[in-house]
Amino acid sequence: MTLKFPLCMLTALAITLPLAPLAAATPAADVRPGQYRVEPGHTQVTFSLLHMGFTPYAGLLAGASGTLRLDPALPAASRLNVTVPIDSITTTSPVLTTELKGPDWFDTARYPTATFVSSRVVPVGADHASVTGDLTLHGVTRPVVLQVQYVGAGINPLDKAYTVGFQATATIQRSAFGMKTYLPMVGDEVTLSIAGAFEKQD
Repeated sequence: MTLKFPLCMLTALAITLPLAPLAAATPAADVRPGQYRVEPGHTQVTFSLLHMGFTPYAGLLAGASGTLRLDPALPAASRLNVTVPIDSITTTSPVLTTELKGPDWFDTARYPTATFVSSRVVPVGADHASVTGDLTLHGVTRPVVLQVQYVGAGINPLDKAYTVGFQATATIQRSAFGMKTYLPMVGDEVTLSIAGAFEKQD
């Protein structure tokens, strides 16, 4: 007797099966110190805010560049400097994506990039840190605190580069950066979620 399963069932089964890890996780304290560079292909900034009081609405920024000086033995000495091209912004609505680049919102013609430069790193446990720095967005610079979680490190099997990854979150008020269009119908509080990949340069 031969059992036949629809392709969709086989796909679902494959998705739900646990995957073996590529390698044992590297403890944060054992990550290689030194100078790192942003790996733009796997670094993303997602922003989300409340739309008309109905649902959260998200967009994505990509193409980041920058550096990370990492010292696991002395985390407070670590430094981060990242630039994100605002023209990379995308949403699920092509019309909205174009509007967000215009003068009523990000005004990418005048303010093509956003930057974050860290000024203080405070470890919070073995795998977390609070990173304070200056965020420059829409021509305005404000202090922002990133809550950062170490994800993992090791040799990337594809490009053979030693890579370290982090997940970070922060909350900002867009009005503080001079973007007040459609307030309060479109929310002022913006949640940032950042997936950061960095490749060692030494």
